[in-house]
Amino acid sequence: MDLALLGLHTERDSKPSTAARQFVNIFAKAEAAPSGCIRGFRHVMLEDTDISSTRHARAAVGGLIGGLSGTGAVYVSGGAEHQGPSGGGPVAVIARLSDNQSD
Repeated sequence: MDLALLGLHTERDSKPSTAARQFVNIFAKAEAAPSGCIRGFRHVMLEDTDISSTRHARAAVGGLIGGLSGTGAVYVSGGAEHQGPSGGGPVAVIARLSDNQSD
């Protein structure tokens, strides 16, 4: 997710960042890769009997998106099968892009 392509820039010294103030919400679908690997490295999300792989994937993707965007306005839904590449899914960013913002 390249926020700069959307005209949303996160500044490390600005709290909250300009981009975070512009975000209305970010929606994503996520699932654990059924192959058991992510970028060639093994993951164990499918092997934990206490927590479903969907919860692991949602937590990981939610944390990643929150960290990249600087906002907690994130919703990650599980079960991305048939909605994108294996182990992945769509992401939708809703943001205000006007220059006339009131805080």
